[in-house]
Amino acid sequence: MDWREENNQLVKTFEFRDFGEAFAFMTRVAIIAEKMNHHPTWTNTWNKVSFRLSTHDTGNTVTEKDHKLASAIDALLK
Repeated sequence: MDWREENNQLVKTFEFRDFGEAFAFMTRVAIIAEKMNHHPTWTNTWNKVSFRLSTHDTGNTVTEKDHKLASAIDALLK
C-alpha cells in the first residue's frame, strides 16, 4: 500500500511479523524523524504501525516535509 492523502494528512499502515519487528521499525523511524525535526503522529498495535503525517506549522496540511519523511520511512524497508 502506498501513502494516501486523507483529511490533509499522508496516511499509511505497515504490518510486521510481530511486536518486536514493529517496535524496531518505530525506533528507526524515531531516529530519522528527530534528525529531520519532523515528528509523526503514529500508533502501534501489536504488529501494525500506522502513520498520519502533516505539518503543524502550516495549519496541519501536507507539505514537502511530510513527503520527505514518508519517503525516508519507506526506504527503511527496502
